Amino acid sequence: MRVPLERKVLNENDRIAATLRERFQRNGTFCLNLISSPGSGKTALLERTLAGFDAARRVAVLTGDIQTDNDARRLARYGFPVRQITTGGACHLDARMVERHLTDWPVDELEILFLENVGNLVCPTSYDLGEEARAVLLSVTEGEDKPLKYPATFHHADLMVLNKIDLLPYVPFSMELARENARRVQPEIEILEVSCTSGEGLERWNDWIERHL
Repeated sequence: MRVPLERKVLNENDRIAATLRERFQRNGTFCLNLISSPGSGKTALLERTLAGFDAARRVAVLTGDIQTDNDARRLARYGFPVRQITTGGACHLDARMVERHLTDWPVDELEILFLENVGNLVCPTSYDLGEEARAVLLSVTEGEDKPLKYPATFHHADLMVLNKIDLLPYVPFSMELARENARRVQPEIEILEVSCTSGEGLERWNDWIERHL
């Protein structure tokens, strides 16, 4: 009975995600789903992103974690609406969680909605959140073979962000091999290289966001 139940859950998720996507598209909201393993730097990238936005921009963030609201408190310092989704054990966000946490928010007025998924390179891949694009982060403190170990995640991503490049002199990480492996599973994937510490590459990251508005 496990397989039919799984299909039923995913079908319901896809129905809600389709409704969310239609709503975002109708109102011109760019919704970006950020996926990575724990510690790859999703929250730090969002911090640098929000810090660079004009305060008048219509931007909001939903950030997911199994426990604590640490990330939400970090991001709220930049003055934009932020809500924490505490999954209580689930290793991913799903469309119903997103729908529920958007209740009573002025979503129809948003220009950008960031969805920071739970740190995991497996579970989030199966759950459509109604996003327009997915970005997967890979830090240089991880292995270049992550795209080959978790091909579904990278196959469904529009963008790979190679993060923490300021640490390259100190870790045995080949940027060329990481790019090659990502394109083996997703030939059309875009790739950016950034450092949230030095700021290198953040202009190209912001340009990528602006192109999708």
